[in-house]
Amino acid sequence: MKPAEGKLGVMAVGLGAVTTTFIVGTMMYRKNKGLPGGSVTQMAKIRVGRGENRRYLKMNEIVSMTDCRDMEFAAWDIFPENAYESAINARVLLEKDINPVKDELEKIQPLKAAFDPTYVSRLAGQGNNIKQGTRSEWVEQLREDIRNFKKRHGCNRIVVIWAASTEKFIDYCPEVHDHLSDFEAAIRDNRCDVIAPSMCYAYAALMEGAAFVMGAPNICVDIPAMWELADKNGVPIAGKDFKTGQTLMKTVLSPMLRTRCLGLAGWFSTNILGNRDGEVLDAPENFRTKEVSKLGVIDTILRKEDQPELYGDIFHKVRINYYPPRGDAKEGWDNLDIFGWMGRDYGMQIKVDFLCRDSILAAPLVLDLVLCSDLALRAGLKGTQRWMSFFLKSPMHDYTKGEEPIHDLFQQYTIFKNKVRELGGYEPDEEFE
Repeated sequence: MKPAEGKLGVMAVGLGAVTTTFIVGTMMYRKNKGLPGGSVTQMAKIRVGRGENRRYLKMNEIVSMTDCRDMEFAAWDIFPENAYESAINARVLLEKDINPVKDELEKIQPLKAAFDPTYVSRLAGQGNNIKQGTRSEWVEQLREDIRNFKKRHGCNRIVVIWAASTEKFIDYCPEVHDHLSDFEAAIRDNRCDVIAPSMCYAYAALMEGAAFVMGAPNICVDIPAMWELADKNGVPIAGKDFKTGQTLMKTVLSPMLRTRCLGLAGWFSTNILGNRDGEVLDAPENFRTKEVSKLGVIDTILRKEDQPELYGDIFHKVRINYYPPRGDAKEGWDNLDIFGWMGRDYGMQIKVDFLCRDSILAAPLVLDLVLCSDLALRAGLKGTQRWMSFFLKSPMHDYTKGEEPIHDLFQQYTIFKNKVRELGGYEPDEEFE
């Protein structure tokens, strides 16, 4: 593995609540003024070795990790406000925690975004910091943005991470998405119906040798054409959708039901949130993208084919409601109808009310995904990084070969720790069933 020398450039798509919370928190942390709570790369200890040789080490003691002080930040956004103004407008962090890094934040002026209002209808007409041109012209402009940022700040490596809004749902299109040559032809032909803006960012990043992370449920790098490009250029990709509130709880509660052999009759989930993400998801075509991501979580944990008497007939419904008074402080409410001894006639309920802060939960995931992507880049890993699924709601997998994603949080963490051990030269010795 190449050592973590020089600067790491972090380019975020979107300079909204999640990105500004991540940047401010990272800047404060490297000034010893903030706690990186929720960040596995900064806080967790992982066992290496067994028996008398057993030790518990932080990740930077196992593998070469980029120091947060060696990170440079940039972002694309449709709104022209700089990172300081955006952080204030997001109303996630208190001004007392933003102002100490005001000067640094004001220097981060958003680059013009590749934006198609048909993919995010609720933001149509709201921003004017937008690139002009076709899909092909967008790609060239985005590639130039990456090159310019890398040169201007003297960065050795670049990670691009999508922290923007959820795009509308589009179907997987085999004749375009299966092969890189067809995908590139669709870009040249300006096929706006099957080439989403997020795909232009991902394609540009991979062409520039930058790692790419998809933090929303958009169909983007989870298509064979992108896997082909990532493999061809030797670049890691990861996604999709930051695992923050309600889905995090599902990946914890579902394994509990399975382990105790408790049946599940139904699971109803609803969210209320009032930030820009909530506004975007208020549109049915954008909610559909998120719904697909959320609905798939419990199926691979509670396998109906293995235990049909417990999980053969689950009614699963998900709702998201835009409620402006809450802002970034969203609420996820779940009702589980479960059963056990003597069957469904003796049903029970579990109710979870998760009062959380969306960006406070997402920011450490962004840091971890950026640092792990950089780790993968320096280690020469390419293509889909399944070991990073621990941080993501809808793990990427090769559905063309019938592969099923692993959603169980504890199994995902085992895979993650084993990869870290392996990259650090230790035995990846932890198993799961």
